[in-house]
Amino acid sequence: MITHVPDVTFKTRVRDESIGGDNPFTWYDLTTDELFANKKVVVFSLPGAFTPTCSTSHLPRYEALYPEFKALGVDEIVCISVNDAFVMYQWGLKQNRENVFLLPDGNGEFTRKMGMLVDKSNLGFGMRSWRYSMLVDNKAIKKVFKEPDFGDNCPIDPFEVSDADTMLDYLKSNA
Repeated sequence: MITHVPDVTFKTRVRDESIGGDNPFTWYDLTTDELFANKKVVVFSLPGAFTPTCSTSHLPRYEALYPEFKALGVDEIVCISVNDAFVMYQWGLKQNRENVFLLPDGNGEFTRKMGMLVDKSNLGFGMRSWRYSMLVDNKAIKKVFKEPDFGDNCPIDPFEVSDADTMLDYLKSNA
């Protein structure tokens, strides 16, 4: 496993009121330095927006526990998925997301460089992220919780250790 988050540039969308209309957003290149330098960040990655476990358990629990993470010194919680910025934005609206930052890894570059890109063609997903969470402090990876049975075309979608409660318990025991 790598010791620092890889240097990549994410293609994101940000609100720009000068554009006007129903879609006042413009492209913004967001770097890993902007996300992780001089910050304590909890990251969790999941196979896809709008998928069952991701939508009913993974994201909602991190969202619900956000104040507890902040109380333990976490600057930000980031959810990464190999989806584009448009999908991540709509998923955030559907989930009533307020606190967790949804980060599109549309090309899978960050996920690939993390060693977490897997083939999920058996589900019709193509290349996606394996489910994991990690604690990052100033770009250094301090702890990773990687779901078991890592591999291409895994017949199951394990969700045992990348959950919000596991990460929160880890932070509490290492505070």
